[in-house]
Amino acid sequence: MTVRIVTDSTADLPDFLVAELGITVVPLHIHFGEETYEDGVTISKDEFYKRLVTSPKLPKTSAPSSGAFTETYAQLAEETDEIVSIHISSRLSATYQSATVARDTFPAETSISVVDSRFATIGLGLIVEQAARMARSGERAAIIVKEVEAAISRTHLFGVVDTLEYLHKGGRIGMASALLGSLLKVKPIIGVRDGIVHPIERVRGREKAFDRLVEMVSKFETISRLAVAHTTAEDEMERLVERLSGFFPPEKMMCSRCGATLGTYLGPDTLCIALLQ
Repeated sequence: MTVRIVTDSTADLPDFLVAELGITVVPLHIHFGEETYEDGVTISKDEFYKRLVTSPKLPKTSAPSSGAFTETYAQLAEETDEIVSIHISSRLSATYQSATVARDTFPAETSISVVDSRFATIGLGLIVEQAARMARSGERAAIIVKEVEAAISRTHLFGVVDTLEYLHKGGRIGMASALLGSLLKVKPIIGVRDGIVHPIERVRGREKAFDRLVEMVSKFETISRLAVAHTTAEDEMERLVERLSGFFPPEKMMCSRCGATLGTYLGPDTLCIALLQ
């Protein structure tokens, strides 16, 4: 039986790729006041970003329950005896913990491996994509998990946000960093390291930040897979793809849009790059 791959909605994988590779996506939850939505299921990306910029309060997010994972694993157990479940960094969300609780209480007849990717958005997405392609080729779960763990150490994720306001309000970055960014009118370049968001540098002006992202990619001698994503800056993402074509074939790049969960913290006009060495 083919190993089934599970991830969560923070992987920000394009819908066509999810369908093509048979990936199961468990959604996180978005809360606008008393209203609760499932990321990518009951609220679209367009609708979310429209509400994000008009809502008087920042929406909140929450992880799927262990019960949601138990239900997902039970459905997949009808067609496989091996499941690999790969999720957003445990230092950014309780999603991984919910998945492990579900695994630990699931019948032993099904082998479930839960992996903390230590990444989010398209960084997680590239790791999940690799796992899914291996599963499609017939690899067993133990081999897939071993390769996934190796891939995590070769994955890099960074991007430019228009403001640190959303990360600060969401508790993902300190007040001092957010204040400094707004006072200087700079464009912060951020990354994920050791499972958490960290500032890389601040660049004055968006065009210089754009150039800096391209320069950062140029420093990698080997790139086996590259992905780009945006929140509300599709035209800029397309321009970024063009600029990056000198380092990686554009037809092989994964292009996506960050969903509601990551969009809550990144805010409008964010650009992200992930690469696998």
